Amino acid sequence: MAGYVARRGPMVFSSMGKWAYNLSGFNQYGLHRDDCLYENEDVKEAVRRLPRKLYDERNYRIMRALHLSMTKTILPKEQWTKYEEDVKYLEPYLNEVIKEREEREEWNKNH
Repeated sequence: MAGYVARRGPMVFSSMGKWAYNLSGFNQYGLHRDDCLYENEDVKEAVRRLPRKLYDERNYRIMRALHLSMTKTILPKEQWTKYEEDVKYLEPYLNEVIKEREEREEWNKNH
């Protein structure tokens, strides 16, 4: 993972993609796309593998978003997560977990 550079923003930049991103609303709470993934077993394992700094940053963003939601407020616009700056920090770990699971399933199927 040391050589991996996180991809910024969605792979395809389009006005429709940016519109949908802003419409989703999670950026108004300062969350990243990867903070909002449904936590199945693969995502839970990928989160567990995060370096401590990324794990703490993720938890801070989620706790802040929960607090803002409970108080029915949002961040000032300059603090919103921008479409172009949304870092896919979980992607390399998640891809690795999925690949390992698929290899394990293949191994179990053949043995």
